[in-house]
Amino acid sequence: MPEFLHIPFLFRALISLGVILLVNKYSKKLSLSVLAGTVVLAFWTGQNISGFFQISWNRLSSTSALCLLVIMFQIMSLSNQMSITKVMKDLVDDILSRTSQRLSMALLPAIIGLLPMPGGAMFSAPLVNDCDRDKQLSPELKTEINYWFRHIWEYFWPLYPGVIMAIEISGLSPLQFITIQFPLCLSAILGGYLFILRKVKIPAPEKSKTHYSPVHLVKLLLPVIIIIFTFIAVQLIAPGLSQNKYIPIMIGIFFAQITLQFQRPLNIQAWKKVLISKTSLDMMLIVAFVLMYGSFISANLPDGSNLVSQMRSELNNWGIPIFLILVIIPFISGLTTGIALAFVGASMPIAISLIGPTPSHQVLLATVVLAFGSGYTGMILSPVHVCLVVTNRYYNTSMTKSLVRLLKPALVVFGTTVMLHFLIKLV
Repeated sequence: MPEFLHIPFLFRALISLGVILLVNKYSKKLSLSVLAGTVVLAFWTGQNISGFFQISWNRLSSTSALCLLVIMFQIMSLSNQMSITKVMKDLVDDILSRTSQRLSMALLPAIIGLLPMPGGAMFSAPLVNDCDRDKQLSPELKTEINYWFRHIWEYFWPLYPGVIMAIEISGLSPLQFITIQFPLCLSAILGGYLFILRKVKIPAPEKSKTHYSPVHLVKLLLPVIIIIFTFIAVQLIAPGLSQNKYIPIMIGIFFAQITLQFQRPLNIQAWKKVLISKTSLDMMLIVAFVLMYGSFISANLPDGSNLVSQMRSELNNWGIPIFLILVIIPFISGLTTGIALAFVGASMPIAISLIGPTPSHQVLLATVVLAFGSGYTGMILSPVHVCLVVTNRYYNTSMTKSLVRLLKPALVVFGTTVMLHFLIKLV
């Protein structure tokens, strides 16, 4: 057997991510880069050609994948609609009239971040870009701002599927989970301010002479408000529909677009521009390849095991302490999937099993914080995270440079995670 087939599965997964970064550096094509990493991961973990196409087809033809692609199309069409109707421009004007440019650039993606919307960074990217009226900020900095502040709520916000699943697996009440996770949100805001937002050196422009009323802002944010309330209403009124986590969002975006059409009508020619876009097709192709990559992280290997369990066995065989396993397994799961729901589903049951069948409440809380915080750190630094992929695509920035620049704020969150873990165990 060739020597390279004996390399630990942990390193094979990491090397496949390296391939994505390397190919992207030289090709400047994200779709090709993710496809290359997918091929390396699939065949290096023992899949044959028929298995490659079968696993890929099963993933791309699944209901969840098709719904995700529909949502991506809806997001981009809603973004186009808000741009053509000048809602985006008016929203930026309103926010800039109330706050500084620096704060506005963080607030807008944070507002969009309240939506549990996959690829939502694509929706907020034009808003951040519009805040840079004089075009003095680098695309790299706008990439950081949009991506980072889009995700500050996902550590605890109970509308996110990853948070819901973590609550379910851990057995904690929503209030308990929110309480222990909220400090991670604060650390994300702090890290984002210290290492990203302070780079915005442009002096705040003078306040606009136009004084917008609160009602004006509500009208501009109505599409976002409709999506949030529809999401909540569907789960309360028709819980059966919310079995598919994407359907409430799909319904919400649909109603948001209908409402916006009544507010600011577009003719047929304008709607063609809203719905038909080369950028939209390119983005959906990238997302499809990201889904394929993730399918080989969760797929059974030829021997019937899965990649995450193999990595756990390797770490155990190497004599790695439980604390480090609680960090490494969620981190690698987040890094290789780029999806909160995926790293929670893959690593949280392993983390809970490592502390025994009847852990104390204190140990359980400390374990949940460490596992979730580590997994989220991996996810936020993942080259296959859809939000990072689409933000890089929008601003035409380097994936590798973006990840390097995100390391410092991510370390602030991870450091807070570790301190919180030990603090809970001591209290």
